[in-house]
Amino acid sequence: MIRLLAPVSPLLLGVAILLTGQGLQGTLLPVRAGLEGFSTFSIGLMGGAYFLGFTLGCLRGVALVQRVGYVRTFAAMTAAASAAPLLHGLWLDDWVWWILRLVSGFCFAVLYVVIESWLNEKSTNENRGAVFSAYTLITLTVLAVGQQMLLLYDPQRMALFAIASALVSLAALPVVLSTAATPSHEQTKVRLNLRRLYTISPAGVLGCLACGLANGTFWSLAPVFVAGYSADVSLVAWFMTATVLGGALGQYPLGLWSDRVDRRYVIAFAAFTGTAIGMTMWYMSAGISTLQLMLLGAAWGAIAFPMYAVSVAHTNDYAQADEYVMISSGLLLMYGIGAILGPFLAPAVMYLIGTGGLYVFTATVHLLLGLYIIFRITRRTPVPDEEQIPFVDALASTQTASNVYEEEF
Repeated sequence: MIRLLAPVSPLLLGVAILLTGQGLQGTLLPVRAGLEGFSTFSIGLMGGAYFLGFTLGCLRGVALVQRVGYVRTFAAMTAAASAAPLLHGLWLDDWVWWILRLVSGFCFAVLYVVIESWLNEKSTNENRGAVFSAYTLITLTVLAVGQQMLLLYDPQRMALFAIASALVSLAALPVVLSTAATPSHEQTKVRLNLRRLYTISPAGVLGCLACGLANGTFWSLAPVFVAGYSADVSLVAWFMTATVLGGALGQYPLGLWSDRVDRRYVIAFAAFTGTAIGMTMWYMSAGISTLQLMLLGAAWGAIAFPMYAVSVAHTNDYAQADEYVMISSGLLLMYGIGAILGPFLAPAVMYLIGTGGLYVFTATVHLLLGLYIIFRITRRTPVPDEEQIPFVDALASTQTASNVYEEEF
């Protein structure tokens, strides 16, 4: 394994530092916003702004890399992304925070385009699975570490913003100073065709949109939900960590199961289970114990996060070989649209029924998805087993741009 990862080790080190900073920032901002008296709707808008910038970055990142190169793009985006946390800490204003979150989303999306296309270029068909498995492990681990760093200092002080900024800045060092050759080939230009995408797999398209609605809302508003349960800020860090680790544990069991059956059954199972967990969290939120909160959070992550990857795999089962790149980009766009809309819509539910309304919203999304998948099962025969592509993890649920830059392999 060490020999396989040696050519990309500087990049993976940069990823580890970068995502530690992102993990801290992603939890710190909603917590600080709540302490400053920002409304739930305002915090939701921040989440929507992040994913709007993220989607724009996914769409424009390829052109930027082609214009100035990998290393310069990486250095420029880390510089801009590291400035954002400092400005958040210095300028406590709703409008400023919305703009900064949009900028952060754009920068991180472009950074992921650089990272994942670089990993693809330096991998072979024989070791690509091992490389991306290591990347997945690093991503989920350091996101959890970053969220635990919330416990280091009072979130109302400047220290945590400075740490988040420093981590993002330091991420550029291993990449910029590395002597390894950067990718040199021209990337494939992709023309999105959403009508064709929907024709290929309505279930996959709606599955990715629903994942964006539910998961994007979680990333934006879960700290607000925990704050409604307890004023203990440390609980936010532990809850976010539990959910991320649950998502890591659930990725492969559901994925491997989907390789053996019609993937739509797996999506439906995950959707209905997510509905049940979400409604349980809402119903129990008033009297739930800390242990129960953590276990339910981990269970929700184990079900909700892998759904995107299974939806991507299901869509690719019906695709032609020359459509994989278009499909990956289009499905990520659908996820991004959902992640933009979710944080705008969920605060209305939370306003009406309390912070537990976050999980009423996600449960409703999952329920509608599950019902639609059952309908699709009655309308289309499953793809033959021998034509199913092997399941691979997709990291959009952890806020990366996974698969947007995927090559045909």
